[in-house]
Amino acid sequence: MERTFHFFVYILANKTNKVLYTGVTKDLERRCYEHKNKLLEGFTQKNNLDKPVCFESFNYIDTAIQREKQIKGYSRKKKIALIEEFNKSWNDLIIDGKILSPAASNNNPTCTN
Repeated sequence: MERTFHFFVYILANKTNKVLYTGVTKDLERRCYEHKNKLLEGFTQKNNLDKPVCFESFNYIDTAIQREKQIKGYSRKKKIALIEEFNKSWNDLIIDGKILSPAASNNNPTCTN
């Protein structure tokens, strides 16, 4: 039996939604915990990026990395459109360490790949 892996491309925002960050991970809950608790030094810590507002899942890491690079190349306007298609209200999608479905938080379809 082939083992299935899931990889995530995610977008973080700060409280005012002015600064955005796109990343990739195998464990979305753990990575968001690290961001929320300022355990990762660098851009996200410095800019208080701790609110996951969008994510997509992939079966293969190379596909996830390709998508991450694609999103990083987007204009701010295009990133905002992607976020609002996925999570219209820009809700925090990790509460108490658990991933929330955007559909549950604001009746939007989830974005999966």
